[in-house]
Amino acid sequence: MQSALRVLEPAGLDEPVICYQGAVVATPAGKWLLHMPIPLDLAREAIAAVEAEGYGLNVYVGDELYVDHVTPEAERYATFQQIRLHTVGPLLDWLAEPPTKLVCIGDPDALDELGVRLRKRFAGRLWVTKSLPFFLEFAAEGVSKGSGLDFLARELGFSRERTVAFGDGENDLELIDWGGFGVAVANADERVKAIADWVCPPVSEEGVAQVIDALLDLRA
Repeated sequence: MQSALRVLEPAGLDEPVICYQGAVVATPAGKWLLHMPIPLDLAREAIAAVEAEGYGLNVYVGDELYVDHVTPEAERYATFQQIRLHTVGPLLDWLAEPPTKLVCIGDPDALDELGVRLRKRFAGRLWVTKSLPFFLEFAAEGVSKGSGLDFLARELGFSRERTVAFGDGENDLELIDWGGFGVAVANADERVKAIADWVCPPVSEEGVAQVIDALLDLRA
């Protein structure tokens, strides 16, 4: 949520936003409408499994980011997200409440292999996905951007059939699938483009803005 605010505040937007891969739906004013954290025992099992693979973890509890100790990977992540790191020592000794999300950082190919192993181990218990090639993320089972959008549809009263959803990454698959009309940008993951109803120009050409402008023109 903290990283989203740096975009929302300058834009003057006040509509609810989906954060943390769908685990949180919140207003820009800071009111959380939905929070689906990872159950504590399951989070501890996941932390132990990732650490046994030789990786550290970034752990979000509430809207704050915690790490065992500051590593170059954790520092790059915090800088990228423009949020503060809190150092707490061994995570399994420290963690006492369900975390919102876990993030593992590493080489994209190695994380692909790690993701395969962990999806098999936690099948039906955790949602494991990539937000960017070098971020492997963990959320509660049933959480996704699609589930967050479904919650918002019920909360705000709009229909699935009249919703246009845009995406580019692996973590957007459920979002694109949920929308009545799914749009992938041209530089999207091939899996996203495969299920999209349409592919718009790439981010370098502001493809999403082009589609939104065209839709608004149709309403004029």
